[in-house]
Amino acid sequence: MKSPHYSREDFGHSPLLVFYEMTRACDLMCAHCRADAQKSRHPFELDTTAARQLIHQLLDFPKAPLLVLTGGDPIKRPDVFELINYARTIGLDVAMTPSATPLVTKEAVVRLKQAGLHRLAVSLDGGDAVTHDGFRRVAGSFERTLQIIADTREVDLPVQVNTTITRANFHQIDAMAELLACMNIVLWSVFFLVPTGRGQADQRIAPEQYEIAFDQLYRHSRIQPYAIKTTEAPHYRRFLLQKAREAGAPARLDGPHIGTNDGRGIMFVSHIGEIYPSGFLPIRCGVSPRDSLINVYQHSPLFRFLRDADALKGKCGICEYRHICGGSRARSFALSDRDPLASDPDCAYIPQAASGAH
Repeated sequence: MKSPHYSREDFGHSPLLVFYEMTRACDLMCAHCRADAQKSRHPFELDTTAARQLIHQLLDFPKAPLLVLTGGDPIKRPDVFELINYARTIGLDVAMTPSATPLVTKEAVVRLKQAGLHRLAVSLDGGDAVTHDGFRRVAGSFERTLQIIADTREVDLPVQVNTTITRANFHQIDAMAELLACMNIVLWSVFFLVPTGRGQADQRIAPEQYEIAFDQLYRHSRIQPYAIKTTEAPHYRRFLLQKAREAGAPARLDGPHIGTNDGRGIMFVSHIGEIYPSGFLPIRCGVSPRDSLINVYQHSPLFRFLRDADALKGKCGICEYRHICGGSRARSFALSDRDPLASDPDCAYIPQAASGAH
């Protein structure tokens, strides 16, 4: 999903995407869960009134962002349909990422569309049931996910598929790409693991495997009927520019590769109103409704540093691609000495300034 009126020049004043973690309640216990989701809702979740206030505040950005309702499992909140309808009524596009549980019935999908949902995103983390269900820790999750996709497309609601790449499914990238080819989805969003929540560092693939994954994604981006983007792998943009130059083609990045990163075009609000640069970078910069989302995004020292590529350290700080890549700030924080400006340890590229190349 993209906003046609949004460009890199807008990063400093308006996020492209605002993720609102409606709840941490979820009936799944996924191995990689950022939120470390639980069975029950938190007693201090933002209530309906506070949630409406948060959503309405997004209109105060110079350019209104796209609102993504996430969790946990947002469909666990009984007011989710009301809040989607409210956001659409005031002019916001809304996407949602429910968990693949029996709560996402055909009737629920119809209600989401009627409420005005712009896009539904579901997770598929394997090319077969054994891999996916093992990842989600629930037998039958793979088939449930496929059914939700089918139900959503039947009511003509656009579908996005999110996949987390780990050591367990790295070898299935081609298989997953081919599986999705017949599902009439609009976007495959491929997430590269950040160790936070239940996601552990030893689940990550090696830096050299990123380059293999990028090559596979690039190949499929040229032949599949859906768009492909990466999450927490901004060095895929460097890879795309390298490919373009090798082919003698114009080097341009737009659409799903516009260049967002933690705190750069991205903002995250937790179930209790805590404001972060992303859901994977757990440094709190404010609390809603006490703090203005607009003020935090535009003026928080951390957000401003994250948007300054020249503030980066190590090889990221001298990399010629730092302004279009910048490395995963969340992964740098998780795997360094909690420094969000450190180099991304999962990037295999050696900058020209470090290699002596000219």
